[in-house]
Amino acid sequence: MKIRKRIRFRGWVQGVGFRWRARQAAELYGATGWVRNEYDGSVEMEIQGTEESIDSVILAVERGSYVRIEDMEVRDLPVDPEETGFRTD
Repeated sequence: MKIRKRIRFRGWVQGVGFRWRARQAAELYGATGWVRNEYDGSVEMEIQGTEESIDSVILAVERGSYVRIEDMEVRDLPVDPEETGFRTD
C-alpha cells in the first residue's frame, strides 16, 4: 500500500550529497516525491511509496559519507496519485 510522508531532517544534512543520494535511492526503491534544502540548514522531503521503500531510502541516505541525521520530524500526508518521479528542488 502506498503512503506519503513529509520529513524534515536536521543535523549534518546540507552540502554532503544528501539530496543526490535521496534521489538515487528513491529511483532504486521505486519511491516518488521531492527533496530540498531549507534556509535553516535542514532538508525537507516529501516521499511516497510503500513503508518499506521509504525506510530503504532513508537508510540509504543515512549510510552516506558525512551525513549525520540528528532529528527527523515526520508527518503523514495524502497520497498524490499523479506523481511519477522524484526530483531535487
